Amino acid sequence: MVSRRSHQKSRNGCGQCKKRRIKCDELRPVCSNCIKHSITCEFQDGSPHTTASPLQPPRLSTQASDSKSPGSIRSRTRSKPLITNNLQLGDLQMGDLELLHQFATETCYTTSNKTDSHELWRDTVCKEGLRHDFLMRGILAIAALHLSHLRPDQADEYQNIAESHQAKALSVFRANVPNVTDSNCHAFFALSSLIVVYGFASPRKPGTGVFTDESPESTNWLPLIRGVNIILHQAWPSIEGGPLRGLLQPGVINTVDTRLPRAAETQMKALAELCESSNSGEGAVEAYGQSVKALRKCFVKIFTRASVECEVATAFTWPVEVPDTYLELLKARAPEALIILAHYCVVLHHLDNYWWMRGWGAHLIENIYGELNEAYREWLRWPTDTIRLDERCLVWRPLSPDMVAAQTPASMNSG
Repeated sequence: MVSRRSHQKSRNGCGQCKKRRIKCDELRPVCSNCIKHSITCEFQDGSPHTTASPLQPPRLSTQASDSKSPGSIRSRTRSKPLITNNLQLGDLQMGDLELLHQFATETCYTTSNKTDSHELWRDTVCKEGLRHDFLMRGILAIAALHLSHLRPDQADEYQNIAESHQAKALSVFRANVPNVTDSNCHAFFALSSLIVVYGFASPRKPGTGVFTDESPESTNWLPLIRGVNIILHQAWPSIEGGPLRGLLQPGVINTVDTRLPRAAETQMKALAELCESSNSGEGAVEAYGQSVKALRKCFVKIFTRASVECEVATAFTWPVEVPDTYLELLKARAPEALIILAHYCVVLHHLDNYWWMRGWGAHLIENIYGELNEAYREWLRWPTDTIRLDERCLVWRPLSPDMVAAQTPASMNSG
């Protein structure tokens, strides 16, 4: 019989870990467990420290993101922000310096569950920002949104500052995307990832994020995620061999086990059958089938993800893999397209511990619900119940046989 490895016990852990009876790594000022759960960390000296939640720039088949097990986040409360006074020392904009400090000391640690990427965001990306004004504007915009999250009483002010920086970053970005070169591709790659984060972190409005033409700003996340891949395809050799290569997602490690729990597998099959029975035409049926297949693969990847893979990047593979025809059907409010998107909301909810992703799964389903008639709304029961119960383990209740039988083309086209 193999004996357990002995270890030394310590009574120096934080109060939260002692209360929850879990091992504390005793890192100060904030231990890793309190960082992970975004709760106040307090050691025996009585000094509490507040942690923030995590964030990371999402990418498709590349890098970028954080999740339930966020990387170390150093979030501290401050009294009066310099930014509100707009102090200047000569040409120094003290507000912008505060934002850069915020990004380098806190926000960069919320960009991924991969700790080796934190240093890249803190050091390498900021250095690139010193060479490219549009990237620095993007950095400052994300830092301002993070502060609006950390300081609710000043949220409006920081959001206005974020919008100003983001607008200037986007004007240069959009004008020069066709001219990506070896010298600027790293800045474009970094900003394209930050633009995705900005789209999710921006204050949500009713309808935001469901349809690709809903907003003139950079808040439509589906095309934003696909946009990162466009940059990567334009300059892949330079980015792959450049200073930001550590932000790229390693090649997905194939796993022999591609199964899902029985309830989830049953649900995926029912969803595929719904799409096959669609009377929207052969092209639509094919697009639905490809999207459901990509969705199932995304579920498998999320729950068989190797430790070297970035969770947010893995979750964001689905928007990249769906065909353009599916996006057109989604834009047209096709019921099957909306139902597929509602099931993907379960994956988004899996990332709900990131401050910039919080609440997105529920937000999208709420908007999708308003677009469907009563017959189709039954298909939202599974993802809705999953998000409501906060179950991320894919052990969900499948559709009943009676419900599947009820979803005939005739019944679904009524109402």
